[in-house]
Amino acid sequence: MVTQHPSRTIRPEHRVPALIAVVAALLLYSFLPFDLLSVQRYVVVVTCALLLVPLIVVNPRRFNRESRWSRRASLGLTFLLLAANQLTLVQLIVLLVSGVHEGPTLLLAALEVWLTNVIAFALVYWDIDRGGAIKRAMSPRDELPPADFRFPQDEDHDAVTEVAKRSSIGSDWVPQFVDYFYFSLSNSMAFSPTDTMPLSHRAKLLMGLESFAGFIILALVIARAVSLIG
Repeated sequence: MVTQHPSRTIRPEHRVPALIAVVAALLLYSFLPFDLLSVQRYVVVVTCALLLVPLIVVNPRRFNRESRWSRRASLGLTFLLLAANQLTLVQLIVLLVSGVHEGPTLLLAALEVWLTNVIAFALVYWDIDRGGAIKRAMSPRDELPPADFRFPQDEDHDAVTEVAKRSSIGSDWVPQFVDYFYFSLSNSMAFSPTDTMPLSHRAKLLMGLESFAGFIILALVIARAVSLIG
């Protein structure tokens, strides 16, 4: 069992936001309108559900316990969801080119794939940065792995008093899932970093992939679907 270091003053992160995100992503993936994805969607949803249940048992309310297998299960779930959605994006483009489905169907599918992408990337960012949610909250800062992302709070300690109070130094702040979801959403819409900057190669590659996928969806899939409606 992981115990919180006495130097840490924050409470471990609550499970609900990340759980809602996983369930939402699985529901979006389950209701994609394409019959071609029937086998793939069931395999992905069932596998993710099987990985999610023991993770909830280990940390039912807050993320304060971690073992080697639970860490691997968490990473496996998030990366499986991410990889499956990228494959779905490729299949969506193939269906678009083949002209099998009508415009409204493609628009609905594009929206679902885009929303699932935002959630899946947010989960991956949340799970890899500084060792994950449990390590970020429980371990002393000088033992945390190098950060993959730099948030505004990480450099606000010398700002005006009311801003500095929320800084990493001033309040022992660490990012939680909502922070990763926000910057995943903004990265997917702006196609570039906004207030959160990638620091590691893997972070830059992941954010680049998310931006590229978002561009493909908006520039190719949605544009073509709208033309089909017209």
